[in-house]
Parts: sequence; structure tokens; C-alpha cells
Amino acid sequence: MKTTFNKIIIICVAALSLGGCKTIKSLRSEYQPQTTIPADVFGKDIKLASDSSLMTTLSWREFFTDPLLQRLIDTALVRNTDINSARIAVQQSEASLAAAKQAFFPSVYFAPSGTIATYGNSPASKTYNLPLQVNWDIDAFGSIKNKKRKSETVLMQAQTLEQAIRANIISAVAQQYSTLLLLDQQLEILISTDSLWNISLETQKILWENGKSYSTAVNQMESSYLNVKTSIVDTRRNIRQVENAICRLLAITPQTIERSHLGTYPLPRHFELGVPAMMLLNRLDIRLADLAMAEAFYDTQIARAAFFPSLSLQGLAGWTNSAGGAVVNPGKILLNAVASLTQPIFAQGKLKANLKISQLEQEDLKNQYVQTVIDAGNEVNEALADCQAAIEKHGYYHRQVAVLKDAYRGTHELMDNGKASYLEVLTAQETLLNAQLNEAINMYNGAQGIIALYIALGGATR
Repeated sequence: MKTTFNKIIIICVAALSLGGCKTIKSLRSEYQPQTTIPADVFGKDIKLASDSSLMTTLSWREFFTDPLLQRLIDTALVRNTDINSARIAVQQSEASLAAAKQAFFPSVYFAPSGTIATYGNSPASKTYNLPLQVNWDIDAFGSIKNKKRKSETVLMQAQTLEQAIRANIISAVAQQYSTLLLLDQQLEILISTDSLWNISLETQKILWENGKSYSTAVNQMESSYLNVKTSIVDTRRNIRQVENAICRLLAITPQTIERSHLGTYPLPRHFELGVPAMMLLNRLDIRLADLAMAEAFYDTQIARAAFFPSLSLQGLAGWTNSAGGAVVNPGKILLNAVASLTQPIFAQGKLKANLKISQLEQEDLKNQYVQTVIDAGNEVNEALADCQAAIEKHGYYHRQVAVLKDAYRGTHELMDNGKASYLEVLTAQETLLNAQLNEAINMYNGAQGIIALYIALGGATR
């Protein structure tokens, strides 16, 4: 046995010397993740933060400060079925990684066997084997290590996808919630308009009955009034639809969703210091693009390792009474050890082709990564522009509504005194209604801008 293992050691040394220490070190090298982002990735009009550590761990709660919305998001993060499925996918990848780590150790099998043989009238001969079989692949050139690292990368991809689903669920709940607040605001405006227009209609009827107006004026007023009535019905139906959509995200049965009122959505206070470019590294698509490059890197390492010898050790130890052609009783101990070395010589060009394909895949993924970063910077620029525009327009819309309310009251008074036509009143009514609805939509756009910024900056990290 000592002589056998000495031979095994000699074979191992020979295998290692074939590749050279420098080559082996290269095959065992690790992928270095991307840690730099161009300073002007957001564009020159966006202020950059001097200290990137200020916002690299920004929480989604700092984007969405409404306590009722936060409660809904917390529920969705616990109950949503897509998130739970993603967690299962992560657990599956963890199991695969655990198996890949075990590849460094020998595999051991217990394979007992027995036979009974007889020829003619001769007594039956009984043989048995009680062996332990051991197979051990020696990772001389990093092939197993690179496969393990690839499994680690796949696990990180699954974890990143889970975080992506988490971020998408958060944004979906926030989007539906802001839509619900917009519909509430529109319903409130329409109900208030319904009351005002009803007064105008009754006034116009009185003027017609006293011969101071025409029936066409009454009909026009009533038509506009009924249009508001139908809009109220539609808005209530839309509210029910959005509530049901939120319930699906929360994996609960249909029910009324508790919510606050539509208001302005200021940027998180951290943005007063500027936006750090390094925060883009939190973006899930950028992280996935980086992990894809890591996976391609290890595929290339595996393809390179395929050019070098593969070394395996096999051993057998057990108890048997089959000694070649003779049967002995009692049985004897059986020991056997084999070392095998496989060096590729000619593989029909497959090894070179696999390496070339892996290298080209790496190059393509690098280009995709660069484009992903550029697209991310554009998304942040657009989201910030939407937020800032909504904030700037809010004051203008608020003032416009106040002015049109005064104009409507003045026009209505003139109509009561016979100094204004019903068309002027209708115009004032509809102009005021449109301004109120536009003000509500602008606040909604501000909320959507915050949601877009949340996603553009990586869906937060906590």
C-alpha cells in the first residue's frame, strides 16, 4: 500500500508541474466586482454628493413617509406570494451551493454484493463483498473551485432577484396607493362640483320660469350636471378596482383600504446634499449585470481548466471471501487504490471553441454592463426632473384654482343679476373643474416621480 500511495503522490506532482505555478494561480483567481461609476452619469445638471456614504443605505421608508402606506408595504413584504416564491428560489440556490462545496471532498459508497453459484450437482458456492468505495477528484487546476464560485454567483443572482421582486412589490403598492389617493381627491372634487352645479342649474330654472332665460340654457346646464354625476359613478368604481389590486398585492381578500389624503411629495431630505453616483451600485439591474459578468468569468476559467489534466483517486476497502477464482472462508480484508490522470490531447476543437465562446460572452456582458449604467443615469435624471417639475408647478396650480374659484363666484353673481349668460357660467364651471383636477394630477405625478426615483436609485437597500 505504501508503494501505491507513493506512486499517487508522484502522479500528483507530475500533474501540477504540467501547468506551471503561474498558470494554476491564474486559474484560481477570483472575479473582481465593479466598484466605479462615472462621475457624470446623472448629467451635469444634477448636484453630486461629496460623501457617497450618506445615502448608500437609504431605506424605502425615507421615500414613502405616509404611515398608512408603510403599513401596507410591510404587510405585502410578508404575505406577497411572489416574494415567498423568490425566497424559495434562494433556498434552492443555497442547496446547490452546499452541494458544490462538498465536491472538494471524496465520495464514499457502501456497495455490498453477494452471489450463489452452482454447476450441475456440485455444491453451491457463496461469495460476498462488503466494500467501501472512495472516489476523489483532485482540484489541481481550480476547476472545482471555479464551479463552486460560479454556484456562489448564481446564489447571489437569486438573492438579487429576490431583492428586485421586493423592490417591485414596494413600488407597485406605492403606485396603487397613490392612484387611490388621486381617485379620492377626484371624487371629492366631483362631489363638490356636483353641489355647486346643482345650485347653478336650479338658478337657471328659476330664471327660465321667470322668462329671463331660455330652455336651451337649462338643458345645457343639466347636461353638464349629469356628466358630473356619471363621472362620480365611474370614479367610485375605479376606487373599488384599485382597492382590489392592492388586496391582491397583499394576498388578502377584497376589503376597504385605509389611507390618508393626497398631498405634496417632497424629495427625501438627503437629496439636499446631492445624489452620490456610487448609489447606482445598489441598482438591481447593475448588480445583476455585474453578477452575469462574474458568472461568465468563471465559465471562462472552467473552459481554460479543461485544457489541463484531471486527476482522480479511487480506493476500495472491505471484506470479501472471493479471492480470484477461489472461495475462501472466512473472508479476508480487500484493499485497492487507483490514481488516474486524464490529459486532453485532441477533442475535435471543442475545448478551444468553448473557451472562445466564453471569452466572447464576457466581452458582450461588459458592453451590456456599460449600457446598463448609462440607462440607469438617464432614469435618475428623468425621475428627478419629474419630481422637481411637480414641486415647481404645485404653487402655480394652487394659485390658479384660487383665482378660478373667485372668477366662478363672480360670474355666478353676474348671472343672478342678469348680467352674464349661462355660457359664461358653464365656461367658468368647467375651467375651475379642470384646474382642480389638474392640480390633483400634478400631486399624483409628484408621487409617481418619487416612486420612479426609488426604483432608479436601486429600490433602496433596506
